[in-house]
Amino acid sequence: MLPLSSTVHCDTQVNSSFAGSALKTVRNAVATPESELRRWRRVFDANAKAVVNGEKYLDPENFVNAIAPRGDLSKIGRAQFAILFRVADTSRRGLVSWDDFTVFETMLKRPDADYWIAFQYFDVDNSGTISLDEFKNVFTANVSSSAIPFDFDCDWVKLYLGKKNGTRVLGYNEFTQLMKGLQGERVRQAFQYLDTDQDGFIKPDQFKQIILEIAGHKLSDAVVERLPTLCTLTPGGRISYSEVVAFHNVVREMDMVERIIREATAKSKDGRIDQSDFLNHASISSRYSLFTPMEASIIFHFAGRGSAERRLALVDFAQLLDPRWKAPHEEPEVKSVSTGMSFLNGFLQSAYNFVQGGFAGAFGATIVYPIDMVKNQRSTVVGQMLYKNSLDCARKIFRNEGFVGFYRGLGPQLIGVAPEKAIKLTVNDFVRGRAMDPETGRIKLIWELIAGGTAGGCQVVFTNPLEIVKIRLQVQGETARVEGAAPKGAAHIVRQLGILGLYRGASACLLRDIPFSAIYFPVYSHLKKDVFHEGYNGKQLGFLETLGSAAIAGMPAAYLTTPADVVKTRLQVEARKGQSHYKGLTDAFVKIYQEEGFKALFKGGPARIVRSSPQFGFTLLAYEYLHKLLPYPWEDKPPQVQTALTSRQDDISRIRARNALKILLDVHGDFGRRAARFTPPFVPAVSEKQA
Repeated sequence: MLPLSSTVHCDTQVNSSFAGSALKTVRNAVATPESELRRWRRVFDANAKAVVNGEKYLDPENFVNAIAPRGDLSKIGRAQFAILFRVADTSRRGLVSWDDFTVFETMLKRPDADYWIAFQYFDVDNSGTISLDEFKNVFTANVSSSAIPFDFDCDWVKLYLGKKNGTRVLGYNEFTQLMKGLQGERVRQAFQYLDTDQDGFIKPDQFKQIILEIAGHKLSDAVVERLPTLCTLTPGGRISYSEVVAFHNVVREMDMVERIIREATAKSKDGRIDQSDFLNHASISSRYSLFTPMEASIIFHFAGRGSAERRLALVDFAQLLDPRWKAPHEEPEVKSVSTGMSFLNGFLQSAYNFVQGGFAGAFGATIVYPIDMVKNQRSTVVGQMLYKNSLDCARKIFRNEGFVGFYRGLGPQLIGVAPEKAIKLTVNDFVRGRAMDPETGRIKLIWELIAGGTAGGCQVVFTNPLEIVKIRLQVQGETARVEGAAPKGAAHIVRQLGILGLYRGASACLLRDIPFSAIYFPVYSHLKKDVFHEGYNGKQLGFLETLGSAAIAGMPAAYLTTPADVVKTRLQVEARKGQSHYKGLTDAFVKIYQEEGFKALFKGGPARIVRSSPQFGFTLLAYEYLHKLLPYPWEDKPPQVQTALTSRQDDISRIRARNALKILLDVHGDFGRRAARFTPPFVPAVSEKQA
């Protein structure tokens, strides 16, 4: 077995010259932006510990720290990134200089960086081609002696080989295609090697051995442990070649499997899918069928833990999609403690939401209060016209009372709106949380309507007294000026109305707020999920998307409940001479319809939209951001499936470094774990300085 640093070709001097000139050309030709250079320099200086003749260098360990992804969602060991050290160490000194590091980082910017780096690793003598001997030496040097043997003289390998100076070699393009199909050929050869009686079947433990060698790093421990159960899909207790190939195809196309599962579960009404849903969505997601029925059965067999017929949620597929998935610990003592604390935890979470809802409601009400002030003014009193329209009303309020006039009665409004919105948001979240599927995070539409309606009904009990006081404070300003009467305070209005009077118009208030919330919260939720795709591949809504969802949801809710709002306002406003008196809810509806027509029931509808839409927009925006910035520490959230497909924490160079390593790991799952023995030592003395 030849070491990786040995020279296979006889034209060593020519090849060394070729490598040196090529390296110089790359360094001179690549124009790297200064910002990237500063970032690379910062990473290099932070990790370079070895110093030789006053210059910093990266040794293998610190090189791994510089290029390995942080929090990588795979089973690739950090030590295996040392494989890439030999590619970066072009001078074979055992250390990577600053110039070497910039060349390596520039190499990672290539769109084909993963295959390019793999080619560099196999091209031991830097000749620009890979001989069959080089390929064999690198392959066997990184695979243990106990691995299933691979026949390099097979016809499949020879199809990719050309000739250079009488030696069979691989060019770069041929190498990329060979590496892409290498696992498939290894599966074929491994099956033939283990199928000693040539009957087309192998034992379950032999199937597990094959998969561990070619794809063990791509599977979670739970899936690896259940690999032998593949034999239960068909009678006989053994595994056929077609089943081995089908499983390998699933692993090879795991990114596409994940995309299809995420999209199909997102579009499903209950957040769950079966094999038919998977195959149907796969058919409409591509031009040709990507997966066979056998492959779909394998996916659902391992995701369903042997129950392939039931409908599965995204969280059920996590063990198949996430190589680092771990089974949750089900300890009886922990579970009993959790059950005992669930009531207290739920109470504390509701109290926490109540406080945040109060601040959010006060914020939204303050922004739109001037609109509310103008809307609640009567245009006439005792046959005298006070305001021609809303703009005229705003001008006269500003002229007579100044800017402060727009916020007359804001104090009682804030005292009322804070608990009003707090109750509404807290009750809605509470009911939705109890009705939500704990695995999918989905809630049925009927429960969305019930949650919203219950929230709207609960708020009326507390807010109706405060709202009637607010309205009477708002309308008395201009009429008091016309009639020459002094404005009355909130305490006087409360004494005048009494306990029962404070709930005047409560039936109309219920008739308005229950359907309003029943419309608003489901529309808001579906706008976020179905229009702006919140949660899809880990997406979080931005400022404008959240504000837009909350504001748009308020439009139909506000307009469709306008008749109830008109009746409520008429019942709560103190009638004066020349104005109609209403005995109750039904009487008010009838008199308004008879005296003013059907349109009067929707009078102020546009203004109500103008007020309610931005108010709820800013209220929900504040509520959502309070949840993000100050989340409840012990909140029970639906389980999230985080994989390399949804993780975007690392920069593109670290991601490409990981992908380059994955190409090499396709040779063998343990590729690189013994890479240290092939890194030649650096001869000059090295002094270590800690950063």
